[in-house]
Amino acid sequence: MGTTRQALVDDTSVVVRLYMALELSGAKWKVAIGDGKRAPSQHTLKAADVLGLLGVVEKAKKRCKLTGAVRVLSCYEAGCDGFWLHRWLLEQGIDNVVVDSSSIEVNRRARRAKSDGLDAAKLYEMLVRYAAGEQRVWRVVRVPTVEQEDARRLHRELERLNKERNAHVSRMRSLAVLHNVHLERVGGRGWGLRLEQLQGRLPAALWQEIARESRRLELVTTQIAVVERSRKEQLEAMLKQGGPLAALLRLRAIGVQSAWVLVRELFGWRQFGNRRELAGCVGVSPSPYDSGDSEHEQGISKAGNRRVRSLLVELAWLWLRYQPHSALSQWFARRFGSGGKRMRRIGIVALARRLLVALWRYLEQGVIPPGAQLKAQPAAG
Repeated sequence: MGTTRQALVDDTSVVVRLYMALELSGAKWKVAIGDGKRAPSQHTLKAADVLGLLGVVEKAKKRCKLTGAVRVLSCYEAGCDGFWLHRWLLEQGIDNVVVDSSSIEVNRRARRAKSDGLDAAKLYEMLVRYAAGEQRVWRVVRVPTVEQEDARRLHRELERLNKERNAHVSRMRSLAVLHNVHLERVGGRGWGLRLEQLQGRLPAALWQEIARESRRLELVTTQIAVVERSRKEQLEAMLKQGGPLAALLRLRAIGVQSAWVLVRELFGWRQFGNRRELAGCVGVSPSPYDSGDSEHEQGISKAGNRRVRSLLVELAWLWLRYQPHSALSQWFARRFGSGGKRMRRIGIVALARRLLVALWRYLEQGVIPPGAQLKAQPAAG
């Protein structure tokens, strides 16, 4: 869905263009708009004022004396506003691209002026260059469909709820320790009785605080159970259909949670032309530094999907454990097996990058990673 990378430069039938860059924030939008020949005008709108944005476009057409068929090109940085604005702009006939903010070039001086107005002007200049054919000026974000975006909500909510549950448990344990009471097990069966028994051992205000924390924990635990049931139902339906989820679960070292996140966040809807695009999307591509006599490796870029990136590191450790005879595990043993902890931490990231490419080829081309073992049957739940 949405405008492709070439869409802003391929259409030459309409020569009259209007360029619009949006700098979005929670309270206001900064708009830089012009015809690419003169300095752009800047406007400030209340956040989400889409009618006001259309008014700005019409004013800009009159200011630039553009008549007839005018093609409006726009851009904004990916962020907390998501992709609803992108879809709305397309519905209005405006060609929009969503830009990866980490790919935008910046002044390398130690100090640089920064404001929403300056950022909008910078985006405007880069949009004009991009429309003129400079494809490398930034990276365009692949916009998912509403259905694809909505499919990611379940595991993301589950991730947040699990963190919230752990926070409640840690909080109650920390409060009890203030009076030398150590809670080995918080929540679960029999917790209500154990909580009542604490009433005489802890001061009244502290016990009441723990009791309130316990009720919040109970609510979170209930919500986790609901989300888990929904995920299980979707998982069973997807396994019946086959596809990438079932294929990933056939590999040893990859469980239900890992396969689910890989499919929902990456392999279920993204298309990649090569392994460099794949590594760049996840943020595991190398970042070398080579200037003058100084040459060293800065590590991975980390400009990508953090959930998939952290998951791949966990999968790399599991791969070493459950796929010891695979070519990837043997490569790791040769390169990093004899090193210390630091070398193994560096090596595991390199293994995660190679594992990502191997899984992509496995799903796209059916090429099983060399030496990898398959499960007999994937288990749901």
